[in-house]
Amino acid sequence: MEFTAILDGAGSGGTTNIPSGWAQGRATFGGLVAAMLYRHVEATLEQASEAPVANTPLRSLTVSFVAPAEAGELQASARILRAGRSAVQIEAHASQGDQVVTAALASFGKPRTSAIAVATDAAPEFPKPESCEALPYIEGLVPEFTRHFDYRICAGALPFSGHREGRIGGWVRFRESAGPATTAHLLALIDAWPPAVLPMLKTVAPASSLTWTVELMPAAMTADCDSGDWWQYLAEVEQAEDGYAVIQARLWNSRGVLMALTRQTVTVFA
Repeated sequence: MEFTAILDGAGSGGTTNIPSGWAQGRATFGGLVAAMLYRHVEATLEQASEAPVANTPLRSLTVSFVAPAEAGELQASARILRAGRSAVQIEAHASQGDQVVTAALASFGKPRTSAIAVATDAAPEFPKPESCEALPYIEGLVPEFTRHFDYRICAGALPFSGHREGRIGGWVRFRESAGPATTAHLLALIDAWPPAVLPMLKTVAPASSLTWTVELMPAAMTADCDSGDWWQYLAEVEQAEDGYAVIQARLWNSRGVLMALTRQTVTVFA
């Protein structure tokens, strides 16, 4: 099912449907569930009557994956915790039956004059996508949802290769364009890669996100990009022990402009 159609359904009401074909182990791809919940947040923001709420861009989204979300009916709810003159905080939950599967806190903030400006990191100098190795899809081993994306690895190593570095990156795009890139598209693109801890493992083992925070750059609000464009991605493990890994990552557009950065805690079952 086309990604944009899924998002349109997610923003149309409190109940939506997760289609099949997006599995990640026994759960649904977290980037899709987060994008669907975020569309409900956007709809709540758009429907708000308070004048200060209008045209307030997303700055940060924190997501907690409480339980596996399965294909099928999904109930979403959102409420504005506070709408100030420059910032808006929205809380959202997605549930299946009586179980909350995903919770999120979205923080929106209008730009303001500031004496502080710190330049963002330059994009990595990756080779052209055509000259990089494609991540293969191996049925039964590689998550089902990855069939919707095209990957070209340029940094680090393949998952489960026993590499000494917890690092992975390269180019990624939707295999079929889902139209102009929105914040929801970026959430899926920046979560599409395998966790950077997996190349360090020597044998196949599952891993899943526990918490995830995404920070959107100002360029993400104004850039004219298509979801089918190539996007540069680079992730590194910052710390790992006790079956958990902390991973930071960045996403640039094809012109090398930083669009988003993330930090997530990943549960590693190995």
